[in-house]
Amino acid sequence: MTRLLLRGFDIRKGHLNLARQTALVDVLRPILKSAPLFRPTTSTGKQMSVRMTSAGALGWVSDKSGYRYQAQHPKGMEWPDIPQDILTVWQDVTGVEKLPDCCLINYYGEGTRMGMHQDKDEADFSWPVVSISLGDDALFRIGNTTRGGKTESVWLNSGDVVVMGGPARLTYHGIDRIRFNSSRLLPKGGRINLTLRVAS
Repeated sequence: MTRLLLRGFDIRKGHLNLARQTALVDVLRPILKSAPLFRPTTSTGKQMSVRMTSAGALGWVSDKSGYRYQAQHPKGMEWPDIPQDILTVWQDVTGVEKLPDCCLINYYGEGTRMGMHQDKDEADFSWPVVSISLGDDALFRIGNTTRGGKTESVWLNSGDVVVMGGPARLTYHGIDRIRFNSSRLLPKGGRINLTLRVAS
């Protein structure tokens, strides 16, 4: 495992071996059945290119009312629990006792991206955000605590884990593109990104 520190982002390359990656995909299958992926819209009405869902007490949603956490899927059902296999990754890389109450699940298909943004809808920014990459490679761009300025990029591969805490907690970041079908982990290709957050 290689560990990179880039603008305060703790990037743990190859943290999860293939067996653990496969196990995570397996525990996600029942979640995606009970809380199906949906494509949110921004507050301006623009549809996002990624599809998403959540697990945990709270899930992140976006629509014309804005960005927020809520206890129900847009279709009305409660979010499934976060599987222990996913919580174990949080415990391994953060060392904190408090567990996340939201696991945001983003699916990136061919041609999808995620614009530069801050994770700032949580109640307490002192807790880190943990990102887990599964599937296709993704070009991860890291900016600054304000919009604009020079950025740096790194390719995230399946099994990489990123910890965003401390000064990096409110740094702008995004996914410019994925290398579709660069991984065989997901039968139909694409990338799943899990972000674990203490939302409340």
